[in-house]
Amino acid sequence: MVGRVLVLLWVTLFAATASLGGQARAASGLEKNFWLEGPRYGAVLPACDDPAALAEISSGFATKERRFWNSALAIVGIDRIRETAFRPWDRDLIPRRFCAARAWISDGKARPVYYWIGEDTGFIGSSWGVQWCVVGYDRNWAYHPSCRMARP
Repeated sequence: MVGRVLVLLWVTLFAATASLGGQARAASGLEKNFWLEGPRYGAVLPACDDPAALAEISSGFATKERRFWNSALAIVGIDRIRETAFRPWDRDLIPRRFCAARAWISDGKARPVYYWIGEDTGFIGSSWGVQWCVVGYDRNWAYHPSCRMARP
C-alpha cells in the first residue's frame, strides 16, 4: 500500500514538472548572490608531524587491516616525516598539505607512507582530515600503483 502511494506520488510529481515545460531561465541576481559566496579557505593546516594526524593514520591503518583484511597488522612507529607539497594546485581548491614518511609495521617491515592533510575534509567537513596510503598495504588498490594517487 505504502509503495503504491509513493509510486503514485512520484508519477504525479514527474507529470506536474513535465507539464510546466517552457524554457529554462537563468538565475536572477538575487539567486546568484544570496548566500553563494563560495568557500573561504584559511589554509591553516597542521604540520606533517602533528601527533593528531599521525595518530589518525595509525588508527585508520589498524582498523582497516582488522576490519577488511582480517589482519592484526598495525603501525608501530612513523619517522622520516617530510612535507612534499603545500597547495600544489589552484588557490581556489581545497588546501592540502602533502607529506611522506616511513612507517614501521608490526611485521617488522618499514614502508613508505604518503598522506595529505586537507582543510574541511574531516568528519562532515567540520575540521581538517587525513587521507593516507602505505606502500605494499594498499590491498584494494585505492591509490594504485604504489600509492601514486596519494601524492601531488
